[in-house]
Amino acid sequence: MSQGPDTLMGKPPVVAPGHTSGSVTDKISSIVLERTPRWWWVGFGIAFLLVQLLLLSLTKLVLEGTGIWGLNIPVGWGFAIINFVWWIGIGHAGTLISAILLLLRQDWRTSINRFAEAMTLFAVACAGIFPLIHVGRPWLAYWLLPYPNTMGLWPQFRSPLIWDVFAVTTYALVSLLFWYVGLIPDLATLRDRSRRKWKKIVYGFGAMGWRGSAVHWHNYEVAYLLLAGLATPLVVSVHTVVSFDFAVGQIAGWHATIFPPYFVAGAIFAGFAMVLTLAIPLRAAFNLQDFITLRHIQNMAKVMLATGLIVAYGYMVEIFMAFYSGNQYEEFMLLNRIGGPYKYHWWALLLCNVLAPQILWIRAVRSRPWIVFLAAMFVNVGMWLERFVIVVTSLHRDFLPSSWGMYSGTFWDWATFVGTIGLFLALLFLFLRFLPMISIFEMRTILPEAKRPKESSS
Repeated sequence: MSQGPDTLMGKPPVVAPGHTSGSVTDKISSIVLERTPRWWWVGFGIAFLLVQLLLLSLTKLVLEGTGIWGLNIPVGWGFAIINFVWWIGIGHAGTLISAILLLLRQDWRTSINRFAEAMTLFAVACAGIFPLIHVGRPWLAYWLLPYPNTMGLWPQFRSPLIWDVFAVTTYALVSLLFWYVGLIPDLATLRDRSRRKWKKIVYGFGAMGWRGSAVHWHNYEVAYLLLAGLATPLVVSVHTVVSFDFAVGQIAGWHATIFPPYFVAGAIFAGFAMVLTLAIPLRAAFNLQDFITLRHIQNMAKVMLATGLIVAYGYMVEIFMAFYSGNQYEEFMLLNRIGGPYKYHWWALLLCNVLAPQILWIRAVRSRPWIVFLAAMFVNVGMWLERFVIVVTSLHRDFLPSSWGMYSGTFWDWATFVGTIGLFLALLFLFLRFLPMISIFEMRTILPEAKRPKESSS
């Protein structure tokens, strides 16, 4: 009996043994085509209520202005920019898993790439809300785009906020195309397996006439590879541009050349934490232990540990450079973070981002999904705290003591943030209900029967 390459190399298989192409298709497509489980309605109902909270807070904001937030004279940026950076960071793991691991021919990505890509789109959708609302006049947000106009009104291209518009828009567009192109063969599968006519029409429209011919597969593989090549540099460029929002400012705590690589590593760190936060419960809820195996969880935990060490290195460089530079403002900023009024936030982020992930060095810990899930939750909280510390502790002690002040989010700050979490979950629940959360055709290509070498005919 022939063995697959993973078995021959001593690696655990990507898919648990015992599956054939037909069983893979049946298992994944049944999640979409069969009756909706009761827990889905409960989860979607809670997420929908949080979306209503988001709409309420945005309505309040448009009617009364940004004065409902906790912003003041020294702290001109608050939850809006904190949450924007946090959501953009979460979206990075999907592109990394889908594009870079595809180019590196890592088969273990196939069980998680589909919902990681969807997570990227939903996170970018949540992030896109904040630049629109924190400009103060969201109905004039189109001024940020260089559209032809008779008044000669053009954006300030030297502003990193304009760079954000181009970077995030490009990232969202390429991620959407990459996700949709990967869906086309699976939409055709759902079209052929649906019993109801309206489902056949909807899925058939999305499949764009896919019939699985050799020409279709050739065009698909070329397009998918080209999009992967386009998406790969975006992993680095997007959060690098986001870091310029701070790095180009002449403010202690922001004006640092380490911010671009530091932000990119932190984004991948946060993104993989969110993928684990979603993958482990979904694995249990849909009985997908045969597809999302312990090997997937361990590999993602290793990536999270590695990027967490890079983030910890960034913290150490930031501390070292504050004192090595001899800049009294940088020294004061750091001492204020460590022992000032926001000291608990700083120490909490070290606990969440540096200490908590260290348990992932232990193989036995990485083999227990619930412990990995807890570590990922610590990272999710820690990365939000990191953005809070970067923004608030750099602003609330201005150069003049007469301009010092404190900042805390109001009810409407928190309502907007929690509402975007509800939007993210609502979009995720809809995705799980109507589209395959695991790539069917890619799973079939990595089965042992597909990899088995053909016997030479004699």
